[in-house]
Amino acid sequence: GWPDKIPAVLGGTNPVASSHFVFTIPEPTGVVAIVAPERSPLLGLVTRLAGVLAGGNVAILLASEASPLPAVTLAETLAVSDVPAGVVNILTGRRSELMPHLARHADIDGVDLWGCPDDLLADAERGAAEHVARIARRPHGEKDRASAFEGERGERIDGMTAFLEMKTVWHPIGS
Repeated sequence: GWPDKIPAVLGGTNPVASSHFVFTIPEPTGVVAIVAPERSPLLGLVTRLAGVLAGGNVAILLASEASPLPAVTLAETLAVSDVPAGVVNILTGRRSELMPHLARHADIDGVDLWGCPDDLLADAERGAAEHVARIARRPHGEKDRASAFEGERGERIDGMTAFLEMKTVWHPIGS
């Protein structure tokens, strides 16, 4: 799987013209809030969640308002799996009530707004920006649709890299 390959693929050593050994390693952002897409409530949810978890982050998932059952079923599955308690937290309810609090919460380090409805998107981005949370969103003009989670997009690593931060370390060589 990807979690053990991310440092090898994205990290590495950096040549510098000084007596230092410099290397870059990816680190998880931390707690990431994910707004699951309304359409494709299972595939979209799992696609966004998998990338966040593969990077080593913890997820708070806001389930589809119209179809919360796939998220609730996933919660039951995760509860009896090897995923440690608290790594995936799933919220169900009205997005208009939950989104403002979720985006503005100071303990959330990143917000995945792929499934955020257009009418709540601007407020969610402003709320996340108030405490400098990392934001990922669907490409401009692309709608919340099932085909966005299939084919080429599902094979790219964008979902994993969106919530990784690169840490560069300079280590002196010699005396």
